[in-house]
Amino acid sequence: MTPDDVVPLHLADVTYPESHPLAGTDGPVLSFAIRHPEGIVLVDTGIGEGNAWIDENYQPRRREIRDALAAAGLAAGTVRRIVNTHLHFDHCGQNRAFAGVPIVVQRAELEAGRDESNPIRDWVDFPGARYEPVDGDREVIDGVSVLATPGHTVGHQSVTVRTGDGLVLIVGQAAQDARSFATGEADASVQRLRSLNADRIYFSHDRAVLRRRK
Repeated sequence: MTPDDVVPLHLADVTYPESHPLAGTDGPVLSFAIRHPEGIVLVDTGIGEGNAWIDENYQPRRREIRDALAAAGLAAGTVRRIVNTHLHFDHCGQNRAFAGVPIVVQRAELEAGRDESNPIRDWVDFPGARYEPVDGDREVIDGVSVLATPGHTVGHQSVTVRTGDGLVLIVGQAAQDARSFATGEADASVQRLRSLNADRIYFSHDRAVLRRRK
């Protein structure tokens, strides 16, 4: 694999509500398709349909993930694994488009996502959902690993991709954007991710890509 085998997919834009720290601003929702010799590893799946509260408060302009894959020249039928960085509505909302495909998530995150109080519980547990819970760090397929980075949620995880030309890091939402990751106050998870000194760094809610100076 090369760094270019990590393909960002722009799945939505949202407008943040008054209750959110980014109130009144718009932001992208990204997922990532990793082209692997064994098939596509998909990191997050964007926003689903049918939740009136989300539609009213976040005004999502969403894109079907299968359409986004096709536009990138990728076949949805070759998705072999899904990794959810966490189970918020804008990261797992289209998991159901891949019934039967293994979904790697931290065990603590899955337990929280299955709680009866979760308003998107039906987006987490759906017919054909096949979760593979993990505890901590794990290589999920050759060269692709999840790293436990709690903070944003109890079971948040980030993803690393080992390529022939350096390490690619998918931060997820351990940091909101590139600026806060690079220069903001860092919790233990962000400090850990910074220490990797990755060659290319992606974020779930920022189109900016950080690249290590060589």
